[in-house]
Amino acid sequence: MPQYIITYLGGDQPSSPEEGKKHFSKYMDWLSSLGDSAISPANPLKNTNTVNPDGTVSNGGKTQMSGFTIVEADTMEAALLIAKGCPFLDIGGSLEVSELIQMPGQKPT
Repeated sequence: MPQYIITYLGGDQPSSPEEGKKHFSKYMDWLSSLGDSAISPANPLKNTNTVNPDGTVSNGGKTQMSGFTIVEADTMEAALLIAKGCPFLDIGGSLEVSELIQMPGQKPT
C-alpha cells in the first residue's frame, strides 16, 4: 500500500498551558483514530540546522517544518482526507502531503 508523509508547517504556539494540553489531547485522539494506517505517527522536530551548498552550517531551517507523520493510504485523495482531519490545522498550521517513493533495493517498511 502506498505511504504518504504529512509534513507540519508553521502553526501558532498555544496561548496557555491549558490550551496546549487541550490541543495535544485532540492531536493524540486524531493519531489514535488513524489506527494501523499511521506507520510513523508523531515525529516533532527541534534544533534545526541547515547545511548549505558551500558546506557552511547555519542555525534554523529554510522551511517552517516542525514535524511529520507517515501514513498508509490507498490513494493521494485518501491521504488528503486523513490530513484534513488533523488538529494541527486548528492552530494555524499547514500540512503538505507527499507520496513516498520506494527506492530500488530499499526494504519496504
